[in-house]
Amino acid sequence: MKQNMGSTDRIIRVVLAVVVAVLYFTNLISGTAAIILGILAIVFLLTSVVGFCPLYAPFKFSTMAQK
Repeated sequence: MKQNMGSTDRIIRVVLAVVVAVLYFTNLISGTAAIILGILAIVFLLTSVVGFCPLYAPFKFSTMAQK
């Protein structure tokens, strides 16, 4: 699995996941919205840690800096 996410992309995903967590724990989101955004936040965190986005792969898209 070749990395296809640059550092900026990874940082943005982590920040979005943290924002969703803060919204959830401060009870600003609940119900179905909280579940959907929570799942999305987990996916963002996992893809950020791994550095690979499966949605980028079929399109051969990469946000990594060119060498």
